[in-house]
Amino acid sequence: MTPQDPAPSRYRLWPPGPRTLAGLGATGLVLASVAGAFAYTGGFLSPGRLTQERIIDRFEALNGVHPGFRRNHAKGVCVTGTFESNGAGARLSRARVFAPGITPVVGRFAVGIGKPFLPDNETEVRSLALSFHTPDGQEWRTGMNDIPVFPVRTPEGFYGLLAASAPDPATGKPDPARMKAFLGSHPETVRALDLIHSRPFSTGFANASYNGLDAFRFLDASGRSTPVRWSMVAVDPYVAQAPQPGAARDPDYLFDDLLARLAAGPLRYHLVVTVGESSDPTGDATLPWPSGREQVDAGTLTLDHAEAEGPGNCRDINYDPLVLPDGIAPSDDPLLSARSAAYSVSFTRRAGEEKTPSEVAVPPPSPADTPNPSTGG
Repeated sequence: MTPQDPAPSRYRLWPPGPRTLAGLGATGLVLASVAGAFAYTGGFLSPGRLTQERIIDRFEALNGVHPGFRRNHAKGVCVTGTFESNGAGARLSRARVFAPGITPVVGRFAVGIGKPFLPDNETEVRSLALSFHTPDGQEWRTGMNDIPVFPVRTPEGFYGLLAASAPDPATGKPDPARMKAFLGSHPETVRALDLIHSRPFSTGFANASYNGLDAFRFLDASGRSTPVRWSMVAVDPYVAQAPQPGAARDPDYLFDDLLARLAAGPLRYHLVVTVGESSDPTGDATLPWPSGREQVDAGTLTLDHAEAEGPGNCRDINYDPLVLPDGIAPSDDPLLSARSAAYSVSFTRRAGEEKTPSEVAVPPPSPADTPNPSTGG
């Protein structure tokens, strides 16, 4: 496998509370990364227009350059495990991963922080990225976040959000007027943020559920195409994270809690596929599908081992959303090709840098433990 890079993205969400435009100054908009960096692909980038290089340049301007780290979601830990398909997804997709059986998985938990050494409480957004390798030699990569929708619809919107959230040199904080202007011209972002804040974030990685956000298409054995979205739904009961204004937290509390939870036993998630209808939007990740859509539990993800990022494990995998097996195809969502292009630029840059040790320390296993090896390539 050629080493590549996962999700380089960054913007912030304001904390739960008043979310009207008039309340921006009072709430103090706090930016945080949620998914991927975006840019156009396909050769129609012209001088002065948005490019994947400009997207990554902006991340570096906002966060600085941290050698060897992803340009966003920089702070993370590798996990390994298996996905056991129950066969229920095979009627929708001919991909081998949905046939009954077990597939090895290499994944990564991360927080939406563009600087690898910032405390976990700088953002509440968490991500789970996975790479499935099936016996037929195919691979499926997916990057998911614990939010219900994505806050922008297009690559241009994402780039504009980055610009609006850039710190003012005079204050070190985003300019409320600039963010207000952005939101005033992007009502879809205002609606999306209301949905994102409609449910408090969970207390940690283990009891969060992760959504793919973008729509895809499943192709069955006959070639029939079905619009879908997918989620990894936690088996651990959801517990809301209570606000702790001014409270001191361990800077690595999310990762410490994750490692403690794994020491107590494997993490499990159900892969739930939401089946869309012809009227459901597939090209706009800010719009949810109706709640009554069919949902198919396609199997169980079990994660039983964690390790610090290093050579040959998740550090060297690009969780590019367009690495897809036969039986899964992209939709018309413009963010998909944009993410793929920007991830490539991010990886090329970090691959040529001297690697900095992982920020997240993982204690070595005890002699009694027999963890699964990481074979991320």
